[in-house]
Amino acid sequence: MPLKLSLKPHEKFVLNGAVLMNGDRRASLVIENKASILREKDIMQSEEADTPIKRIYFPIMMMYLDADASQAYYEEFVLRMTEFMNAVSNREALTLCVEISRDVLQSQYYRALMKCRKLFDFESTRLNYVPAGLSESATAG
Repeated sequence: MPLKLSLKPHEKFVLNGAVLMNGDRRASLVIENKASILREKDIMQSEEADTPIKRIYFPIMMMYLDADASQAYYEEFVLRMTEFMNAVSNREALTLCVEISRDVLQSQYYRALMKCRKLFDFESTRLNYVPAGLSESATAG
């Protein structure tokens, strides 16, 4: 089934490892075969992986975008997911972690990424995680 991608002006996306940018106007693309596609909002740079969940998200994203190096990223994913699951007791979060792990094992990386994004909210609300560089006084107001 084809994928229709609607792009905002100047929106970037990755298609099979190539970074592309839309022009001055809205555009729609139809992708008719299987391809690795991520919109700019779903792309994370390595230095942005500064929270436990982002450290899980990043290697999944890289497995999706760089199949040739997927083994190294898989090992990083397993390490980070194990650390997180050992530190959290919330049943809902743990269930989501199991689903993400299952998706990764089945090479359903995009699905795993979208589930992982749900854990961003859990991390910020339930764990009260403050990214590095922000002091408590800066977030208290």
